[in-house]
Amino acid sequence: MTRGAVSKRPPLRRRLAGLKESGNLGWSAAAFLISLIALLPILAIAVIAFKPSGNTWPHLIENVLPGALRRTLGLMAGVGALGLLIGTGTAWLVTMYRFPGRRYFQWLLLLPLAIPTYIIAYSYLELLDYSGSVQTALRDLFGWRDARSYWFPDIRSLGGAILVMSAVLYPYVYITARASFVAQSVCVLEVSRTLGRTASQTFWQVALPLARPALAAGVALALMETLNDIGAVEFFGVRTLTVAVYDTWLDRNDLAGAAQLACVMLLFVFALLLIERALRAKRCFHHTTGKYRDLPEEILSGARGAVAALTCAIPVVFGFVLPAGVLVQDALAHVAAGLAPEFWHAAWNSLLLAAAASVLAVGFAVVLAYARRQTRSALIQGASTLPAISYAVPGTVLAIGLLIPLAGLDNSVDAAMRSLFGVSTGLVLSGTAFAIVLAYTIRFLAASLGAVEAGLSKVSRNIDAAARTLGATISEMLVKVHLPLLRPALGAAALLVFVDSMKELPATLLLRPFNFDTLATQVFTLVSLYRYEEAGLSALTIVLVSLAPVLLLHGIIVGSRPGAAMSHVAPAGARPEWAFRIS
Repeated sequence: MTRGAVSKRPPLRRRLAGLKESGNLGWSAAAFLISLIALLPILAIAVIAFKPSGNTWPHLIENVLPGALRRTLGLMAGVGALGLLIGTGTAWLVTMYRFPGRRYFQWLLLLPLAIPTYIIAYSYLELLDYSGSVQTALRDLFGWRDARSYWFPDIRSLGGAILVMSAVLYPYVYITARASFVAQSVCVLEVSRTLGRTASQTFWQVALPLARPALAAGVALALMETLNDIGAVEFFGVRTLTVAVYDTWLDRNDLAGAAQLACVMLLFVFALLLIERALRAKRCFHHTTGKYRDLPEEILSGARGAVAALTCAIPVVFGFVLPAGVLVQDALAHVAAGLAPEFWHAAWNSLLLAAAASVLAVGFAVVLAYARRQTRSALIQGASTLPAISYAVPGTVLAIGLLIPLAGLDNSVDAAMRSLFGVSTGLVLSGTAFAIVLAYTIRFLAASLGAVEAGLSKVSRNIDAAARTLGATISEMLVKVHLPLLRPALGAAALLVFVDSMKELPATLLLRPFNFDTLATQVFTLVSLYRYEEAGLSALTIVLVSLAPVLLLHGIIVGSRPGAAMSHVAPAGARPEWAFRIS
């Protein structure tokens, strides 16, 4: 080929050539297959939704969709605004000020993240509902006979759902905001103060704009959890899109209508992703020095310190202390009923499902991350990013998208076995716990992949070159070199998937076989039957299991200060980087 000539090969051929050059067709094919599995539910939803469904869609547009959309938008707007206010304000206080209790509030503010939304909803129903302890005490104290004798805010309302869900979802904003504030440049803050800005002006005019990408990411996570929730909104009587999908499928036995509503939910998800991406696009902020310097913390004493401590204490009390107290009281008061065989069966099922999903998700993540590392193919690089979308897909949508292809495969296998051997295999995939494990794996694969890729990025490629020079194949290099080095990352990935699977409710409700309960579905069922006290032990077990990764977050955030590893005050394991990017 002469100089300046342009290759005429099509783009796809160039991508496939990248696979051949890497010598890693097997790993690339496996990664591509996993990416298709992760994308399968979304494709299935689209196919089902566009099939003819008679008068279903006009009926949904006229009677169901307007109210569900209005309530969903109102709930997301309220939770987003309140979560942004609480998360950003508390993160700035514990990062930039010293006040009584500050060293404890740094990690206490993370604790509400351990309580799923449906559990905190049931806790506040037991506290504030008409038959709850607060209203009962007020009636006894003042001699009120019934609800007409006094006024009390209705917890079963959109406003109640916003307040309660914000109390448990604000940590998503707190985590990203605190990580951004901890990593910000001291030089920028000092220049702002030198130019005459007060501490509050520095926050509003400098720190907050710099943290906008991180805040957008935190709010987007909180809103996705809000959209995914089915337990809290069901308990509070707020008929959101998620509840509409659930009712349309199970109560009205209308799969096509449920799929069409699920497509509307997907539009919400993609809109959130696009808005979050637009807010942080092309906004990169770097430190200009490698010298570690402590953040300029202002000391708050007296009344100012008390106000700061109270500001941080209120979210912890309402987001963790009060609901945890309700759960402990219920568990202790009804420990005999709570330890019934049903509890142990549900706990065992939760343990098995979460453990199986953890193993499968970590295995998928290793294949995806390792294939990306070993291939230069743009096709595989792009396909392996698809599982990140699955984390944003609500559990109800994922359940519908999985059930149809699994049921179709079951029916095909059953028909073939009947014709060939006269044996019926039944619903092996869609009618068993396999469907739940696969749903967990797909939904939480993004979290596992992030942890594995973070660990793999710390392994120098010089180690790969040395292993190949000594005659190791790509697979042998993974088993003998990378996996031993990745043990901490694999453990973190497995823990994340395990805890998220223990808490997952929507997908489990829709995919579980008959007479099959997990701890999450047991809590939902008991609360739906107004047997609040009997749900205490199951709910408390979920919260205690969820505390482990939440407490680990504190050390990760504190260790994210750039340059901290070069200081005598640096936490162990902090990276000696002089540049930090918020993306």
